[in-house]
Amino acid sequence: MRRILFGTITTLWAWLLVAPVYAAGDGERVGENVGHLLGGWARSMYVGIAAVVALVFLLNRKFADLAVFMVAAVLVGGFVMAPNDIAGVVRDIWQTVTG
Repeated sequence: MRRILFGTITTLWAWLLVAPVYAAGDGERVGENVGHLLGGWARSMYVGIAAVVALVFLLNRKFADLAVFMVAAVLVGGFVMAPNDIAGVVRDIWQTVTG
């Protein structure tokens, strides 16, 4: 009984969250709209989780580990959240180096 109730509630929540995305655009662009919705959530979650982990390092006074984590978080965030901008920077650096 619990499985059926859990499955029903999960399905209803999924439809409730996806319905505005479906209504926001043409029926053909549902996947793109859902992708934008989930991408926005992922960005918010990434920043929030990075902030909590940074707070743990800060409260434990592990400043060297905090610095390494922050550099890694900024690099990974840059590659994941702005791949086109990073590709442009790499191209510009390569053109400057190679002349």
